[in-house]
Amino acid sequence: MNRSERLEDWYRRVYLEGDFDAVGTLFTDESKAEGLIDDMQVGPEDIGVFAMALVNLVEAPQLRLVKTVESGDWLAALIECSAVRPGDGKPVRVMGQLMARYEGDRIAEAYNSFDFVAFFEQLGLLPAHSIAIGMSGQKIG
Repeated sequence: MNRSERLEDWYRRVYLEGDFDAVGTLFTDESKAEGLIDDMQVGPEDIGVFAMALVNLVEAPQLRLVKTVESGDWLAALIECSAVRPGDGKPVRVMGQLMARYEGDRIAEAYNSFDFVAFFEQLGLLPAHSIAIGMSGQKIG
């Protein structure tokens, strides 16, 4: 498997099948990921807890690697995430990006950008148009 295929397989196992023990299969023991939680670098064990919390917010999650680019030890991926909102079945769709540096076939460092504002808006946990509200100077909430 190439790096893109390994990444897609990992997302499938962890986020779609709920195999949170598989988190460590893609990361070195010293791996650190940034961008999932503000001002925090997280390791493989934290990523498992994060993934578990995230998938428990939605039903029928799906992931698709829209585009990947490999250069040397680096892999960049544009990721489309879709799911169903519990309770009313409304669709949820957000985009994210990952840049990861590999050591061999494992990620040594990762930088994530995920549209959590849109995600939480679609779940009804933030008001609609939160970014526009914030840009106007109004307090959200």
